[in-house]
Amino acid sequence: MKSRRLLPDRSWILAVVMAGLVFAGVLIGSFIRSTDNSFICSLASKKFRAAAEYASTPAQLQAIVHYATSRTTPQQNIDEISITLDVFRSRSFAPANFLVFGLGFDSLMWSALNPKGKTIFLEEDPSWVKSVLKDAPLLNAHTVQYRTQLKEADGLLNSYRKEPMCSPAKAYLDGNYACPLALTGLPDEVYATEWDLIMIDAPRGYFPEAPGRMAAIFSAAVMARARKGPGVTHVFLHDVDRKVEKTFAEEFLCRKYLVKGVGRLWHFEIPPAANMTGQDETSWFC
Repeated sequence: MKSRRLLPDRSWILAVVMAGLVFAGVLIGSFIRSTDNSFICSLASKKFRAAAEYASTPAQLQAIVHYATSRTTPQQNIDEISITLDVFRSRSFAPANFLVFGLGFDSLMWSALNPKGKTIFLEEDPSWVKSVLKDAPLLNAHTVQYRTQLKEADGLLNSYRKEPMCSPAKAYLDGNYACPLALTGLPDEVYATEWDLIMIDAPRGYFPEAPGRMAAIFSAAVMARARKGPGVTHVFLHDVDRKVEKTFAEEFLCRKYLVKGVGRLWHFEIPPAANMTGQDETSWFC
């Protein structure tokens, strides 16, 4: 994602973690296959069978080989990655809808953590998408065009409340051209899916003409508030040490929904608007 820099010397840690998860599942799967199915199925718990299924996907195997043989590692450190991993663990690795803003050295890892679910990556640079998919064709990645620039961040924050279509009561994304913070050009599949987890680690936000993450943060908040299913939406925001990420997170994702922060990563659990207290037609996001 971001600078797509090389981060050596940590790939073996991630490879060992991924290999451990898969090795346990392979043992279970081999045990089940080597014994009479009717007998084993009567004894094996649902969790064991789910683990066996979870641990044998091509995405996971490719991730292990990639991180074990490459000196490029994810942008996030092990403590930051563990926050997202803990959420998947809390769900018993049940299939999830996982939307990731950004495509980079960590994409195979995110996809491998959600092998039976839907994981979509959104990236602003078409050439980078082509480069990554050449080596990892199993990833579901799309190019996205942003309507904002980082140098506009202060103006957008100060003026968005003047536009009714940016208000929580009226905001939507697909076709909402009146609100400059709404992401209007996403694939139809993104709009049609209710996301369980959203990771914001892109677009670039370190030079004035870069898109910045203002629209990604706003749009994640709109998606989370529109949730119809049970539970919360987990939103992870990286690079909160930077002014724009921190300021827009406090404006749209809300401190009251911040449940954990490690390093440069914040984790929010945002309930649907229908479950929020103290909200009415005149309320804003936080």
